[in-house]
Amino acid sequence: MRILMFAINDPAGTAIQFCKALNRHTGHSARLITLETRYTHAWEKDLHVPDLGPDGMEEMRILMREADVFHFHMTCDEHQSFGGLIPADFIKGKCIVHHHHGHHDFRSDPESFRRKYARLGRASLLVSTPDLMRLLPEARWQPNLVDINDPLLRPQWGRFHDLGQLKVCHSPTRKDLKNTDDFLAAVKEVNKRKAHLWVDIIDDVPNHECLARKRRCHVLFDHMQGYYGVSSLEGLSQGVAVIAGLDEWNRARVAEFAGTGDLPWLVARSRDELVTLLRDLALDRAWCEAVGEKSRRFMEDCWSDRRVAGHLAAFYESL
Repeated sequence: MRILMFAINDPAGTAIQFCKALNRHTGHSARLITLETRYTHAWEKDLHVPDLGPDGMEEMRILMREADVFHFHMTCDEHQSFGGLIPADFIKGKCIVHHHHGHHDFRSDPESFRRKYARLGRASLLVSTPDLMRLLPEARWQPNLVDINDPLLRPQWGRFHDLGQLKVCHSPTRKDLKNTDDFLAAVKEVNKRKAHLWVDIIDDVPNHECLARKRRCHVLFDHMQGYYGVSSLEGLSQGVAVIAGLDEWNRARVAEFAGTGDLPWLVARSRDELVTLLRDLALDRAWCEAVGEKSRRFMEDCWSDRRVAGHLAAFYESL
């Protein structure tokens, strides 16, 4: 199948990763059209409208005409103009997929999207994390992926030969949504107890720099919102001990997809639990290293880009 993805901006670089993995691991062909860039993360691009000249615009027109599947990310739909080309003008005969990633417009009023899809007869719906299934029960959860064989997503040699401070990182896109204040307060408390944490807050930098800094650390704090982010998957792939506040609903869904209840995340749902985990990791470096090794094995065995791309390919094939 020929899959054409559309996104106003690529959410956390996930759409381009799906395209690359589909092209790498399946018999399908996937392309991505984007309209805007936000932050300075420098995600990879495919057909980015502001960068296209006449030849690129003609290529985009051909892709819209010839695609079998239109796959819309976040709040984008067929009425969004991409340099004057509107997917609705090419939509006849296409399979239509809507894929939600937790945009605040969706979270604040999911019923408006449910009504829209019911009115249009759209049943091919995806969400990026299990918690969003509560907001869009008709949807299927499509896990995000990372390329576990990318050098920046493989474990850094020699991290645990450094016997200095435990290196802990946190890469919030929005600090107000990622428990950054709780994290910094927990670090302060741990350091009062002389556990000696070295902290790297990775904020608004290109993605390749973010990944390089993460893989030099021992521990990654994602957030305590009940689910996990792409940051978690990056850290797990890098063999880092990852802390996130997964609730029971999300743990159950993740375990079902992964095929194991032995999940690698270290769970902290409160500031006190976070303090305890950070202190214990600082005081037991061997345990921290073992958690990281388990993280990497989990990604290789249960969450590889090949497996996740196959899951998405099977969804397309069912349309």
